[in-house]
Amino acid sequence: MSAIAPIVEGYAEVQSVLVLLRRVLAECGHSDVVVARPFRVSRTRVVRPNEMERATTQTLRSREGVTGVLIVLDADDDCPAGLSPQLRSRAQRVSSVPVEVVFAVRELEAWFLAAKESLRDYKGIRPDASAPPDPEAIRGAKERLSQNMDGRTYLGAHDQAGFADRMDMNAAQQRSPSFAFFLEAVRRLIGPSGPP
Repeated sequence: MSAIAPIVEGYAEVQSVLVLLRRVLAECGHSDVVVARPFRVSRTRVVRPNEMERATTQTLRSREGVTGVLIVLDADDDCPAGLSPQLRSRAQRVSSVPVEVVFAVRELEAWFLAAKESLRDYKGIRPDASAPPDPEAIRGAKERLSQNMDGRTYLGAHDQAGFADRMDMNAAQQRSPSFAFFLEAVRRLIGPSGPP
């Protein structure tokens, strides 16, 4: 059986990336592909010399049957176009399986902002909430989500997986280039007939 092993940066992403990957695989007709429990490494640490290599090696060592590694990180204020190929190259040096690196522009919560209409009336999101024109331009997507919640604050550990499960992936893909890239990266890992 084939498995994709994610590497993520935060506790909330451990669950939300798992949910998103399972949804994408099901939509692509690859429900048989297993998503391994994500390996967590801090964003500030993974960009240091030898840390991407260590995280990739550890991921492959501790998870069975891995046929692809998917690294999902927040870009924060960095340029994904420059950092992504660099980290992919470093990870690929220690991996015998394909590796993809995806940066959510600014932060993963921008993907939820891009699909905000599909989150209406869920976890406190107001029934009139609308996606901003350029969700990836917003610094502070978590705070923006909180502004759209009646009577509560967005908490990644409590809200992120639920939002990932409910969000309209088509809307997110249209409004968020980094989410579209995430979908493409997953499709490259599974290929037209599944992982190698």
